[in-house]
Amino acid sequence: MFAVLKTGGKQYKVQAGDVLRVEKLDAIAGQKIQFNDILMVGGDKPVIGVPFVKGAAVQAEVIDQIKGEKVIHFVKRRRKHSSQRTKGHRQHLTLLRVTEVLASGAEKSGVAAATGTAHARRAAHNNAPAPVVEAPAKPKRAPKAAAVATE
Repeated sequence: MFAVLKTGGKQYKVQAGDVLRVEKLDAIAGQKIQFNDILMVGGDKPVIGVPFVKGAAVQAEVIDQIKGEKVIHFVKRRRKHSSQRTKGHRQHLTLLRVTEVLASGAEKSGVAAATGTAHARRAAHNNAPAPVVEAPAKPKRAPKAAAVATE
């Protein structure tokens, strides 16, 4: 049985035992997570979601948090400006091993849902009370001495 899941703005066709590199998720190595945004479940009776298949899920185990290959972006301005610039970037990724594809019963599994880091930051920000920070009192400056006229 296979499934098509959506995470990080991308779609992946997976089956049990597959190893995936997906956009960084808020999980640690060894943790079990569950993807609930399933677009299609295939097998003997394929089911296509509108937009998602209700009750379907894909469970996976986090292997590691890794960085992708380096992407180099070279910018060069031409004509009378002889300037050039090199920018590099390595995308943060999560390495997963798919353990199980569930066609139904995802709500009863008890496995934590997979969330991206931006979602986790937003949730932490909304639930945490705002810290109260008092600014230190500024010392008052002494008044300037009056200028004395010397004649």
